[in-house]
Amino acid sequence: MTIVSKELLSILRCPETRTAVSVADDAIVAELNRAIDAGVLRNRGGSKVEKRVEAALVRADRAIAYPVVDGIPIMLVDEGIPLAQLDARAAQPHV
Repeated sequence: MTIVSKELLSILRCPETRTAVSVADDAIVAELNRAIDAGVLRNRGGSKVEKRVEAALVRADRAIAYPVVDGIPIMLVDEGIPLAQLDARAAQPHV
């Protein structure tokens, strides 16, 4: 299943930096959903991300992911998810 057409992907840009975005790999989507399920993921606007993502578009510097909801990329600065949260979560000891 194609989440975003190649044509659309070729014109989409990060709304903050205007850099290209690419489709997140399955591992990133899985980690985002694990963090969402755990209730620890926040978007750039500071809101808790509560709805699992079906896909995401990742900014070229790999710092921000934009969720894809019902097949529509949500390309708003405040809806971007800082991926450093996943790194911090992975660095925490699991109890």
